Amino acid sequence: MTNTASETRSVVVERELDHAPEKIWRALTQPHLIAEWLMKSDFQPVIGHRFDFRADWGTVDCRVTEVEPHRKLAYTWEAMGLESVVTWTLTPSGTGTVLRMEQVGFRPDQQQAYQGATFGWPRFFAAMERLLQRLD
Repeated sequence: MTNTASETRSVVVERELDHAPEKIWRALTQPHLIAEWLMKSDFQPVIGHRFDFRADWGTVDCRVTEVEPHRKLAYTWEAMGLESVVTWTLTPSGTGTVLRMEQVGFRPDQQQAYQGATFGWPRFFAAMERLLQRLD
């Protein structure tokens, strides 16, 4: 039996944000806000809901696997041969929220996808932070 955990890699981005978990949750779960920092989607925070992210380069097929309002959100992320899971964890801190994103499931032969995620997620985080500054 092989240990698939050791055969795959993950991308993790974690930031402490000066915003309440409830505000960040809105940015993570409301489609019109998601479109501003990530991609267009028909997301709904309902376990089992299938949705897709759409960009000019193509689509990402997804299914919601975990929802704990204001605490945790997870969904599958499948595109161009990549089968991964994205998990968002929100932890209240003294000045706001520690937001952690982990995308797991990059196989050794998916170096391009891994590099893309390593480059892309910090940019998405920065776009989300700009959005959060504008939200009430």
